[in-house]
Amino acid sequence: MNEIKSTGCCEPFDPKPWDNKTITFKNKLFIKDHVISFLHIPLNMKSKITRNMKLIIDAKALPKEFLMLCDESLWGSDIYIHVTKDVPGANMTKISGTFLTKVFEGPYCKMGQWMKEMARYVSEKGKKFKKIYAYYTTCPKCAKAYGKNYVVLFAEI
Repeated sequence: MNEIKSTGCCEPFDPKPWDNKTITFKNKLFIKDHVISFLHIPLNMKSKITRNMKLIIDAKALPKEFLMLCDESLWGSDIYIHVTKDVPGANMTKISGTFLTKVFEGPYCKMGQWMKEMARYVSEKGKKFKKIYAYYTTCPKCAKAYGKNYVVLFAEI
């Protein structure tokens, strides 16, 4: 099996540690920001990520494993970028809770289908979800380069 080489932007994603798991966060630290969207299509995501990543790198707060959760609506998305410590100039927040995760692969247009599948998965586990976050594991350019577009859904239970 050939090893996938990094693009230098987003690292190759291994879905195994994330698929069908129960994950608990206790005061996990994030930068919170807001992206404007039109029918779920982000309009200013790149500028928000670029700005926040500069703040994170300058503060030396980048974790070993990148994690960005998105709480989406038709017209916008709150994004949560995991950091290792407070970042000056950023809106900080903490997330606590237990989450069921499931990995999906394919084009972003399948998100509605994936959300329904995630809701079924949670129900089959005998749980109800409060909220579902999306973890987009790579940017569109890297997904194309790697030949896979993975999205992990986190259902807060």
